[in-house]
Amino acid sequence: MSEKTATPEANPKQDKDAEESKIAPEELSEEDLQLKEELLLLVDRLEDEEMGLRQNALNLLRGQIRSSTSSMTSVPKPLKFLRPQYQRIESIYEKYPDGENLKKELADVLSVLGMTIGEKRDCLKYRLQGTSEAVSSWGHEYIRHLSGEIQAEYQEKIKGGDEEMELDTEYLMELVREIIPFNMQHNAECEACDLLMEVEALDCLEQYVDELVHERVCLYLVSCVQYVAEPENTVLLTVAISIFRKFNKLASAMRLAMQLNDLKVIKDIFFSCNDNIVKKQLCFMLGRQQVFLEMPEDEMETSNELLLEIISNSQLNQHFLALARELDIVEPKLPDDVMKNHSDPARTATHDQSKMFLASTFVNGFVNCAFGKDKVTMDTDKAWFGKAKDNGMISAIASLGLILLWDIDTGLTHIDSYLYSEDVEIKAGALLATGIVNCGIRNECDPAMGILSEFVADPNLNHIKMKIAAILGLGLAYAGSCREDVMGVLSEVFTDKLNNINDKLITSEVISVAALSMGLVSLGSCDTELAVKLLSIFSKEGYNMKSTFNRFIILAVGLIYLGKQKAASPMLDAFDGLPPHIKDFGVILLDVCAYAGTGNVLKIQSLLHKASEFFTEEEDKEKDTKGKENLKDPTAVAGALHEPGAHQAVTVLGIALVAMGEDIGGEMTLRTFSHLLQYGDSVTKRSVPLALALLSASNPQLPVIDTLSKLSHDIDAETAHNAILAMGIVGAGTNNSRLVNLLKQLATYYQKDSNNLYIVRLAQGLIHLGKGTLTLNPYHSDRGLFTPVAVGSLLTILVAAMDIKNVLIGQTNPCYLLYCIALAIQPRMLVTLDTDLKPLSVSVRVGQAVDVVGQAGKPKTITGFQTHTTPVLLSYGERAELATNEYISTTPFLEGFVILQKNKDLSD
Repeated sequence: MSEKTATPEANPKQDKDAEESKIAPEELSEEDLQLKEELLLLVDRLEDEEMGLRQNALNLLRGQIRSSTSSMTSVPKPLKFLRPQYQRIESIYEKYPDGENLKKELADVLSVLGMTIGEKRDCLKYRLQGTSEAVSSWGHEYIRHLSGEIQAEYQEKIKGGDEEMELDTEYLMELVREIIPFNMQHNAECEACDLLMEVEALDCLEQYVDELVHERVCLYLVSCVQYVAEPENTVLLTVAISIFRKFNKLASAMRLAMQLNDLKVIKDIFFSCNDNIVKKQLCFMLGRQQVFLEMPEDEMETSNELLLEIISNSQLNQHFLALARELDIVEPKLPDDVMKNHSDPARTATHDQSKMFLASTFVNGFVNCAFGKDKVTMDTDKAWFGKAKDNGMISAIASLGLILLWDIDTGLTHIDSYLYSEDVEIKAGALLATGIVNCGIRNECDPAMGILSEFVADPNLNHIKMKIAAILGLGLAYAGSCREDVMGVLSEVFTDKLNNINDKLITSEVISVAALSMGLVSLGSCDTELAVKLLSIFSKEGYNMKSTFNRFIILAVGLIYLGKQKAASPMLDAFDGLPPHIKDFGVILLDVCAYAGTGNVLKIQSLLHKASEFFTEEEDKEKDTKGKENLKDPTAVAGALHEPGAHQAVTVLGIALVAMGEDIGGEMTLRTFSHLLQYGDSVTKRSVPLALALLSASNPQLPVIDTLSKLSHDIDAETAHNAILAMGIVGAGTNNSRLVNLLKQLATYYQKDSNNLYIVRLAQGLIHLGKGTLTLNPYHSDRGLFTPVAVGSLLTILVAAMDIKNVLIGQTNPCYLLYCIALAIQPRMLVTLDTDLKPLSVSVRVGQAVDVVGQAGKPKTITGFQTHTTPVLLSYGERAELATNEYISTTPFLEGFVILQKNKDLSD
C-alpha cells in the first residue's frame, strides 16, 4: 500500500504523447513513411567519411526543407520528421571543421529546424553562423520566427547592466536590413514596422517604402501611436510624416503634423507646398483645427489673401447657411417647439418664472445657433427682453452671440445697438455676445479686440458684471490664438486685481474668470511664466482660498499645458507650497490635461488607483490644517475645493479625458465607471456623469444613455443635475429620439423641482443644437485628431458642473459660463468645392467606418452605406467616400470642406 502511494501520479498529457508516439508510425501513409526514411538516411549520410556523399546528402536535405517551407499552412513534414534528430544534427555540426562551406550550409539547416525548438534562440544563432544566402529562400514563416528572435536578442542586449559595455548590434541590423524589403514586398508591412520599432531603427523605414505600400505603412504607424510610450509615439508620427511628404501626400502629412502639435512642422509642410489647390485644402484643415498661420508680408498677393480668408474661417457661416438651405431648415424655431410644454399649468405655477425664462433663452440660442435669425430675441418690439432680470438679461443678450455665431459683420452690427444701453446687464450681455460671435473666426479688423479691450482695461469701470463679461468675451474670441496683445490686456487686468485684493469690488469670481480667459487664449502654449503667475494668487494674503471659483484658476494652468505630456512635469512641483486641497486638485488636473486624448494606459491606471481612495471628513480636516490662516471666508459654499475628496471628482473626469482618444480604452473606461458608481463615494458618483459626457460628446451610445437615464433619478440632487446635463452634451446636435423622449419624461417627473427642470430644458436645447446640424465632439479627421480649443471648452463646462448648484444653476449664479460651450460648436457637414471654391454637388457614399489597419489590398473602408449628394451631414463614427470617378479629392478625409479636382486620367 505504501509503495502505491509513493508512486508518482500519472501524467495524462505524457501518457497521451507516449501513446501517440507509439502509434504514429502506423498512422503515416506510405508516402510519408518513405519521406521519413529518406530524411533519416540523409541524416546518416551527413556522418559519412566521404566528402562527396556528405555534400550530396546536405544538398538534398536543404532542397527538401526549402520546398516544404516556401508556403506554410501547417507544420511541414520534413521539419516534423527531422525535429527528433535535431540534437544529432547539432552534434554532427560540431564535428565539422570550422571554415568549411559544408558547415555553414548545415548551419542553415539547423537555423530552419530551430523554429521547432522553442526554448533557445537557435534560429538566430545558426543563421549568424550559416551562409550568406538570402533569408527569403526559406519562406515567410522562417523570416517571421527569425524576426522574433532578433527582437528578443536586441532587447536582451540593451538591458545589459554594464554602462561600459558597447552594444554591438550591427550583426542584427544586417539581418534586419535583409528582412525588411522582403516583408514590404509580401504584404507584411506591419511585421516590418514592428521589427524596426523593436530594434529602434524606425528612422530607416522610409527608404524601404514605395508608393504602393506607403498608405498601409503610415496607417499602421499612426494606429500604434496610442499604444506606445513617449517619446516613441512622437517618433512614429515623425516617420509617418516623412513618408507622406516623400510621396507628396501633404494633406495626410498635415493632419499628422497637427496631431503632433508641432507648429514648426506645420509651417514647414504648408510653405513647402507649391500646388495652390492643395494649399487651399491645407488652409481648410488648419482652419478646422484653429491653427492660424501668418502669411509672409513681402508676398501678400491676391492668392495669399484668399488663403488667409480660408484659414481664418471667414467663409464658415456662408457655407453653413448654404447647407441649411439645402436641408430646408432655415426657418427659425421657438423654444416651446423644443421644450414641448404640455404639463399641467396648476402644477407649474410655483416655478421661478425668471429661471424658466433663462432656460428658454438658452434653448432659443442653442436651437437657432449659427442660423442668424430667430423669432424672439430679434423681434422688433424686443418684448422678450422685458421678461428678463439680472443675470437672465445678461444671458438673453448674450444668446444673440450664439444665434449670430461666425457671422462677424451682421452679428456685430446687430449687437452694437445694445452696447449703448444704460442698463448694466444689457451692456454686459452685449460684451459677452461680441466675444461669442468671434469664436473660431479671425478678422483682419480685430473688432473683438477693439471693442472688448476698451472695457477690460478701463480702470474706472466699477461694474463687476460688465468687467467679467468683457474679460470672458475676450477669452472666447481669441481662444487658442496665443496672441501677445490679447494676453497683455488680460495680464494687466489680472495683475491689477491681484495688487488690489482687499478692494470690495475685487472678488474671486473676477480673478478666476480673468485667469480662465488667459488659459483659453494661451491654450497649449507651455507658458511657464504665466502658469506660475496664475498660481501666485493662492499665496496672496487675504485671498479667499475656499471660493468655488478657484477651480478655474487651476483649470487655466491645465489648459496652458493641454496635450503637452511630459512638458508639464516641471510645473507639478509649483503646487508644493500650496494648501493641500489646492495642491491635490491642481496636480491631478494639470496631469490629466497634459495627457488629454493620449489613451495612456499607465496614466489611467494611476488615476483609477486615486479614484478608489476614500477620505473621511476627519482625515481631510487633518490634511487641510496647513495654510488655514489664508482662508478668508470660513463659511464657504458646499462643493468648493476644500470639501473632503474634492480632488477625486477631477480624477474621474481625468480618466475620461485621457481615454477619450482611443476606442478600446473608451470602452474599458465605460466598464470602469460602472464599478465607480457601485463602490465609489458621493463625490465620485457625481462626477461619473460628467466623465461620460466628455467621453461621448455628441455620440449617444445606448449604454451611456441608459446609465445617465438611471442617474437622472438619483436620490442625490447634484448627481441627478449632472446626469441630466450630461444627457444634453452626449446627444448635442443629434436630435436623438431616445434622448428626446427621456428628457420629455424627466420634464414631467421634475415639474415641481425648478432646478432639475431648468437643467432638463438646457439639455433639450443641446439635443437640438443647430436643429441637428452641429456637434460638440472635439474629434475630426476620421476621429484621429482633436481640436484643443473644443476640449478646453468642454472641460470648462464640466469643471464648472462639479459645483453645479453654485456655478451653473440659479438666477444669482454666473450661468453665463455655459456660453463657453460655443468654442466646441462645429458643423458636422461635408461640403465639396471645386478648384475655384464654389460649391460642387457630387455623389458620396456615407456609412459606418471600418478599421482596415493591417489588411492587404484595398479593403472596403465603410459598411452599410447610403448614397447621398453633397452637402451632407456626418454623424459620429461615419465616413464618406466619393461614389464617382469623375473627381479626385485633395484629402483622404472627406469631412468639413473638401476640394475636388477633375480626374485627368478619366478624361483622357
